[in-house]
Amino acid sequence: MNWKLAARAEKMNPSVIREILKVTERPGIISLAGGLPSPKTFPISAFAEACAEVLHKDGQAALQYAASEGYGPLREAVAAMLPWPVDPAQILITTGSQQGLDLIAKVLLDPGSRVLVETPTYLGALQAFSPMEPEAVSVASDDEGVLVDDLKAKAKDARFVYLLPNFQNPTGRTMSEARRAAVSAAAAQAGLPIVEDNPYGDLWFDEAPPLPLTARNPEGGIYLGSFSKILAPGLRLGFLVAPKAIFPKLLQAKQAADLHSPSFNQRMVAEVMKDGFLGRHVPTIRALYKRQRDAMLTALEREMQGLGVSFNKPAGGMFLWLRLPEGLDAVALLPQAVERGVAFVPGTPFYAGAGDPRTLRLSFVTASAEEIDTAIAALADAVREQLAHKAAAEVQRQLAGSAA
Repeated sequence: MNWKLAARAEKMNPSVIREILKVTERPGIISLAGGLPSPKTFPISAFAEACAEVLHKDGQAALQYAASEGYGPLREAVAAMLPWPVDPAQILITTGSQQGLDLIAKVLLDPGSRVLVETPTYLGALQAFSPMEPEAVSVASDDEGVLVDDLKAKAKDARFVYLLPNFQNPTGRTMSEARRAAVSAAAAQAGLPIVEDNPYGDLWFDEAPPLPLTARNPEGGIYLGSFSKILAPGLRLGFLVAPKAIFPKLLQAKQAADLHSPSFNQRMVAEVMKDGFLGRHVPTIRALYKRQRDAMLTALEREMQGLGVSFNKPAGGMFLWLRLPEGLDAVALLPQAVERGVAFVPGTPFYAGAGDPRTLRLSFVTASAEEIDTAIAALADAVREQLAHKAAAEVQRQLAGSAA
């Protein structure tokens, strides 16, 4: 058969992270690669009770087709937990927040449209935008996110800027209150919509992050949230909050994509959330992830001493960003690390433009403290090997130069 691919299909690429996760299935590999929440945090007993209750109370409706907007009580519960006044009619329940990115791309992007992203940014967003064939433009960023002056310089004719202000994937950085105020003001002045992705915002360790960007200008932003990190990713439930001017088109795109997200799952989540369950459950996730972050920081400080490796200290979320010394390459380091039983994600796929080959992402939430110790020691050994190879190559180069 003569299958001819659409131009947009030609632009689709496999997820680097998903490919690396295949490696982690090998026996003996400690994975610091995937952005998977710890299964220890899944409230299985609460879902068992909710499942029985939903089937007993309203089983026929739970197993039937449902409204594309989402289950009414769940939309109301989402509106109630947001830190600014939101009409439940502005909330669209999605099949994971990843679907929200896909819907936004379909509704707002044309071939050649400019979309602004952080440096680096979430790989899954780049994948969601790519089939619409936009021009993804990196905005210069520092430890607090995008730089306002560069955002202003690149805002003209951009369809939107995509930002993760809280415990960003991949870097783990958080946008400060001052930066949020400046970014919000600059975007409003330029008429630049903000797409704010916040799957990690509830996973703070010592202090809750500042108010969302969308809360500062609700008519100028679309806000994405997820139940994957605070309940369970297998539910495939997320949500978006959109201005009434754009909501109908997002709803139409949702209807064309999958009619509606699983109605049974929506009812289960609404059942679990009642009576303040998240207020009791989420702090247990924070406590676990903070302990594991601390274990990774301790191991890095011990094992990487003197190697020229730098890394940050995320205030929440699931990820830590590491930078190798001059002349090293994270892609080249990966197979050497895997040989020693540890996997990570190289940083370059997270860049819309040219990436920094020295960067890599580590996840600290699924490995135990003991596994983290073992994995970081193995990673340090791989770094030492690369440094030794680099030094030997430099000696050879100098000898060759002398001989010439």
